[in-house]
Amino acid sequence: MVAIIDYDAGNIRSVEKAVISRGADAVCTRDPGTISKADHVILPGVGAFGDAMGKLDNYGLIPVIKEIIQRGIPFLGICLGEQLLFERSEESPGVEGLGILKGEVRKFSGKEGLKVPNIGWNSIELQSDGKLFNGIKNGSFVYFVHSYYVHAFDREIVTATIDYGETVDAAVEKGNVFATQFHPEKSSDCGMKILENFLNVH
Repeated sequence: MVAIIDYDAGNIRSVEKAVISRGADAVCTRDPGTISKADHVILPGVGAFGDAMGKLDNYGLIPVIKEIIQRGIPFLGICLGEQLLFERSEESPGVEGLGILKGEVRKFSGKEGLKVPNIGWNSIELQSDGKLFNGIKNGSFVYFVHSYYVHAFDREIVTATIDYGETVDAAVEKGNVFATQFHPEKSSDCGMKILENFLNVH
């Protein structure tokens, strides 16, 4: 069973639909007991960093997220869900992230006339043999919607990047923890393959 963490963030139902289309049982839930029993856990999200951390705290979800990661359950953060795994964000100064991964979330400068937010398709540059990208070609296009981006301090965990005026850590992977800034559920066949790869991690 795949638990999709429901903390009132956007885009949760489209992730559920995509996971079910891959043949998996999925449930959107904020019940720590249900999440704790899952085989795979996904933290999706569209919204503001500080607001999201507040809701995770209010719903008592931070301890169970840390517990399942510590237990080695495959965990996938998507978009805001990637950002929350890190220590802090320029979007919400003073708000601590989950701190599962070392790094910070930065605001796009908008240099080179690039529009902020970054909305649309961009080609990823694969940095390593990440499990999420098994069978995915370098330069594949995936779909982004974001005004802030992750900068991981440990560059060895970065599995894919894009260039959008700055180097954006489009995907990271450390042990059983995976995360993408892009939306695999909106990234056509490539995104579905990435979700399949995650569901095949044990």
